Amino acid sequence: MRNLAGARRGLITNTGHDRARERLMQQYAAIPAGSPVRLTKHTSNLFRSRERSSGPGLDASGFDQVLVVDPVSRTADVQAMTTYEQLVDATLAHGLMPLVVPQLKTITIGGAVTGLGIESTSFRNGLPHESVREIEILTGAGEVVEADPAGKHRDLFHAFPNSYGTLGYALRLVIDLEPVHPFVRLRHVPFASLDALTDTVAQIVAASAFDGEPVDFLDGTVFGPDDAYLTLGSWSDTAPYTSDYTGRQIYYQSIRTRETDYLTVRDYLWRWDTDWFWCSRAFGAQNRLVRAVWPRRWLRSDVFSKLVRWESRHRVVARLDRWRGKPARERVVQDVEIPLGRTADFLRWFLREVPITPVWLCPLRLRGTGAAVEMSATTETTAATEMSDSTTTTGVPAMTDLGDGGPWPLYPLRPDETYVNVGFWSTVPILPESRDGDVNRGIEFAVADHDGHKSLYSDSYYPPGEFWALYGGTTYAEVKARYDPESRLLDLYAKAVGRR
Repeated sequence: MRNLAGARRGLITNTGHDRARERLMQQYAAIPAGSPVRLTKHTSNLFRSRERSSGPGLDASGFDQVLVVDPVSRTADVQAMTTYEQLVDATLAHGLMPLVVPQLKTITIGGAVTGLGIESTSFRNGLPHESVREIEILTGAGEVVEADPAGKHRDLFHAFPNSYGTLGYALRLVIDLEPVHPFVRLRHVPFASLDALTDTVAQIVAASAFDGEPVDFLDGTVFGPDDAYLTLGSWSDTAPYTSDYTGRQIYYQSIRTRETDYLTVRDYLWRWDTDWFWCSRAFGAQNRLVRAVWPRRWLRSDVFSKLVRWESRHRVVARLDRWRGKPARERVVQDVEIPLGRTADFLRWFLREVPITPVWLCPLRLRGTGAAVEMSATTETTAATEMSDSTTTTGVPAMTDLGDGGPWPLYPLRPDETYVNVGFWSTVPILPESRDGDVNRGIEFAVADHDGHKSLYSDSYYPPGEFWALYGGTTYAEVKARYDPESRLLDLYAKAVGRR
């Protein structure tokens, strides 16, 4: 069974977490009965258009610490609002890292589990929620429960990923870790054919190797239909040199100019954060002269994110563009999962129809370990199959035509399938006779046509019936009714789509 002795010893003696939990429950109790409940926090990596919430919220500032790193069981006991930057620093001190480290430093461990995450170890380690052994959750009913794959709250454990805080808020998690080496050796392999690239992904996933050398990390970058790369990373105990992409040099530009490269493990894990992949170019941060005076401490994804949110509120650039006679622009910030066999076709469609490059690729397979336990057949209520109009989930359909979607009903991926996460983040001009949202909705249709699935951290345009067929159906409704019977939290459709 699970070896959590070290983690549990730390939790028992950590009175700070107990006090933070008690304060949070007192705040919940102080919110008037029937009033909506929301979480207030200082960081967010969501990109949905949404109105500012009003009224009291739950202060999550006391849940941002690593409680224990246990090098014997290779686990970490960590509070949910801890950023991966903090978590990685704590685990690297023990020669360990989380099984999947999302690309941006300020993503929180709780956010990556309730909202999904991915990175270049996902072809062998799956998604962050698959390395979770147990979660302490404050439910919408105001109760704190410990959920694990086989306990009495296993229905909540399996429905929590992709629920985005609509079933409850994670307070503490116990996660698996894996050993690291000091360096990562990179090989940037070019492809003039998208089909050849996806064929190579299949070979690497099957063998965890390429040309006789091990592959421990795998992602890709597409600059055009005949200009694409796979970046293969392998652990190394030595390095003839190490590159530095935290200052003048820009990581993604090196992919086309270097065959091999070496990074320290920490710099590898955060290689994308410095320039927010390539999105820093929108702020001029890749201009040579601007780069020379831009402070290093401001070359971070959270700084660029704040600039985006400032522009969303004040619309300064949008007003200047309108004054200059330029068309309005639609935000297209999305990550989608496409089956490997359909990925080349999807990329050809995307590169033809959507004027955004580069595009990021990240292969993944579900991890398929002990967390994949069947959900409880004795859910205590089925009353939520008919939710009120106010929660926008009337007529919730059962999940159909999904095949074997695996153990995670709110984001059902087939356990025996290799997928490729395709990420694209930019804006496109709104053409005459078009409306804001048309490109995003067209992408949703294309993802469905290619048997894929779309993440919900950004704008979504699904009508209710289509949405619930993709994201949990009656399973979500049953778990929602059990753990948030008064709908104190938004439901998933209201949170992800809202009223458009």
